Amino acid sequence: MTLLVTGAAGFIGFHVTKTLLARGERVVGIDNLNDYYDPRLKHARLRELEGQPNFEFLRLDLADRPGMEALFAQFKPRRVIHLAAQAGVRYSLHNPHAYVDSNLVGFMNILEGCRHHAVEHLVYASSSSVYGLNTAMPYSVHHNVDHPISLYAATKKANELMAHSYAHLYRLPTTGLRFFTVYGPWGRPDMAYFKFTQAILEGRPIEVYNHGKMQRDFTYIDDIVEGVIRVLDRIPAPNPAWDGAHPDPGSSPAPYRIYNIGNHSPVELSRFIEALEGALGRTAEKVLLPMQPGDVPATYADVDDLMRDTGFAPSTSIEEGLARFVAWYRGYYV
Repeated sequence: MTLLVTGAAGFIGFHVTKTLLARGERVVGIDNLNDYYDPRLKHARLRELEGQPNFEFLRLDLADRPGMEALFAQFKPRRVIHLAAQAGVRYSLHNPHAYVDSNLVGFMNILEGCRHHAVEHLVYASSSSVYGLNTAMPYSVHHNVDHPISLYAATKKANELMAHSYAHLYRLPTTGLRFFTVYGPWGRPDMAYFKFTQAILEGRPIEVYNHGKMQRDFTYIDDIVEGVIRVLDRIPAPNPAWDGAHPDPGSSPAPYRIYNIGNHSPVELSRFIEALEGALGRTAEKVLLPMQPGDVPATYADVDDLMRDTGFAPSTSIEEGLARFVAWYRGYYV
């Protein structure tokens, strides 16, 4: 079948596309190749994909309504994995309009394309950032998430609401995935572990926020991809037990699901840095700084629903994952 992957030149989109192609799917990938981070890395990922059988790439912006309409009309994908978005919490403080264009207008164009072309399943990226001011750990999809603390998080929460309305009105099956701090080879240069690696190898100090006391549910890219594919293959059905008097945020009487996708094992940033130092064979000079606006002190994913429904089981340790990242980094940059 033909699958559409948005953000195919991005970190997660690239790895998902490679896996789909390896299992024999036909994939149409789109990306706008913007310069939020170095586009050369995006082009390098694309070179790994282009030339493979059953892959076609189009440079296209999600907010281009006529272009998106033409895309769906031409390729008629049966399923859509929507991973393209304007990412980054801190960047949303400085360029909020980019998030409206990509994450709201662009998502609207995805929903309309799926609606008008009978897409049988839309899987889309949400984010752990939607938990915002929540402090109950681990984060559960059955918790209310109405207090985001960044515009980025607000747009991801809006995506979940928009998807639910289409699932309800048009019976469009949708599954949202709240990603938790994804890392690994071919990763995003704006992420802390990537910046740390570059700085340590260059002998520069690293900036460590919240004095290293941040906790993140770091999740290796291979585990993420496995979860995405498992979800893609499981089209959600309405929850017959859903009760409007006691509404469950994670499901619906519509064909709609939300899942956390994380390692279910939060790691303190200081320990993460120690593991990175071990992989690099070097010690970092640390500049300890306070928490940044829009950040949360900890993330911790309850993935019980995803494990129950799909068999998802993250298995990559921080030490193993960072060793693989460092090996890729040295091969790519050094």
